[in-house]
Amino acid sequence: MTEITLLDGSIGQEIVKRSGDRATPLWSTSVMMEKPGIVGDVHSAYFQVGSTIATTNTYAVHVDRLQRVGLEDQHLTLLDRAMDAALAARTAHGTGRIAVSLGPLGASYRPDIKVPLDQAEAAYATIARHLGPKADLMLIETTSSLHQAEGALRGAAHGGVPVWLAVTVDDHDGTRLRSGEQLSDLAPLITTYAPAAVLINCSRPEAVADGLAILKTFGLPFGAYANGFTKISQEFLVDAPTVDALEQRQDLGPKDYASFAMGWVAQGATIVGGCCEVGPDHIAELATQLRAAGHVIV
Repeated sequence: MTEITLLDGSIGQEIVKRSGDRATPLWSTSVMMEKPGIVGDVHSAYFQVGSTIATTNTYAVHVDRLQRVGLEDQHLTLLDRAMDAALAARTAHGTGRIAVSLGPLGASYRPDIKVPLDQAEAAYATIARHLGPKADLMLIETTSSLHQAEGALRGAAHGGVPVWLAVTVDDHDGTRLRSGEQLSDLAPLITTYAPAAVLINCSRPEAVADGLAILKTFGLPFGAYANGFTKISQEFLVDAPTVDALEQRQDLGPKDYASFAMGWVAQGATIVGGCCEVGPDHIAELATQLRAAGHVIV
């Protein structure tokens, strides 16, 4: 029997799907502005199927993205709106923790974007300080390079709560970040900034196991939450893309995904969940399989 933290699944992608609206470069931030109730509904759906953590809809709520459409003055307001939705869902459910999502600056899966470390620290610190008093942890997500990881770790530390670092790995080689750098080369950053957990996220589930074998050597709680994209297309790797450039897999149903995740648990992972295109049905099945195997979801 092992105590397993069950994360939620896709937040931004699930919000966009439920909205029925056309995707925009602002992604789920647009929906939160126009149909805020959907955000809380998504958090509640994951709590209901067994998730113990609500990840705030703040992944893309960065000043650099808001500046593109002249909404940078709404930054703190949107952060508050995302936090309030997560808190309300937790209150209604009665239990759970709140993780503040800290997505990459500029764009996802873009190791070529290298914001100077001091600027990155300041950008993340603004979010961490603002939401830290209401959060249980800071969750750095979809980190594509060592440089991006360091900037985010520096800034997240200002939140006053534990920090979890999640990195995204090459679709075909889980031992490497999307930058091509070795996953093992995270070790000095782990030593210097001491995150409370290290994870792999938003990567093909087939690539995760090899990466987890490396994360395990860091001596921290570790885990994974993979995506359900066929691949990260070249059409997405441009400035201000929309998720229309990404395709959902049709061969990764709840049982298929849960089988991958249970394999990660067998490797020693104690934190599992889902990322883009992994929805409440997937998390429900994973919760069922975890309990059936004798694990305790915490």
